[in-house]
Amino acid sequence: MSAFLPVVRSASLNGYADLAQSLGLDAPAMLRAAGISARSLQDPETPLSTSAVRALLEASAEASGAEDFGLRLAARRQFSQLGPIALVLKEEPTARAALDTLCRYLRLLNASLLTRLESSDDLLVIREEILADSTASVRQSMELAVGVMHRILMELLGPQWQPVGVCFRHRGPRDTSRHRAFFGTRVDFNAGFNGIVCRAADLQLPREGGNPEMARFARQYLDRALSREHQTTQATVRQLIAALLPGGRCTSQQVAQHLGVDRRTVHRHLATEGESFSQLLQSVRSELVMAQLRHGNLALSEVAALLGFASPSAFAYWFNRSFGCSVRDWRKRQA
Repeated sequence: MSAFLPVVRSASLNGYADLAQSLGLDAPAMLRAAGISARSLQDPETPLSTSAVRALLEASAEASGAEDFGLRLAARRQFSQLGPIALVLKEEPTARAALDTLCRYLRLLNASLLTRLESSDDLLVIREEILADSTASVRQSMELAVGVMHRILMELLGPQWQPVGVCFRHRGPRDTSRHRAFFGTRVDFNAGFNGIVCRAADLQLPREGGNPEMARFARQYLDRALSREHQTTQATVRQLIAALLPGGRCTSQQVAQHLGVDRRTVHRHLATEGESFSQLLQSVRSELVMAQLRHGNLALSEVAALLGFASPSAFAYWFNRSFGCSVRDWRKRQA
């Protein structure tokens, strides 16, 4: 992801609404307070501000009184939610090779999460770090990250596998029983690092793959995504425009707030790529309306709302200016 816009896939919040509701929280209100659109969670690929996600998790833990909120959210994550990366990991010959591959593609999932593998004698230490402002609490985000890593290892090595230990730099909760039950081993708090300690031999055991052809296509897709990282400013903004449009008129200010930066920053970085916010907005709207008119059956009033227009008349005016005719005339030409 582009360095100036530290983003994470909205799949990182999969299960958030159900968990929040089970703890008595108003999930939509919590999301709004963090500057996250509830609609953006419908598409797992929608980019979210890492700082907004951190703030949401910390606020949810405090409001619910669940000190292990991040860990509970990790328990609801599925291996398949890694997207194309899951296909590639499953085809690696060993769990160690899968971890090396995960480290390679991790920034496509979360631009602020760093994972480092360190070998020591017969042990492998998986260290996790989160890039954040020094004053920001990352407790819940870190427990979510380490919890998800544990679930990935369980998927790769089988449910019988157990780590040697789990470490967190932050202080422990009043009750650590949930942490011990989740990880199946001792959990050390106030430790020197965040991460998981494993037996190196466990990670070298051979694995059986399932679909090498699909994995090959997934790897090609991921490699192309890595090579396009310098272009992700406009890709990120395009995704956000598509996600935010149905909620009302989408502005650069709204996008900037969603990403945790100011409006001038968004415009400046788009300009370096030869784009402008208004051009991207026009492009996304044009693509969406063509897709609906050619393949959908929504009423024009619903199409207008999908594109963020306050009324069908405003949509009709925009369509005429953009395509040089009315929707009715456009359909006649196509027929």
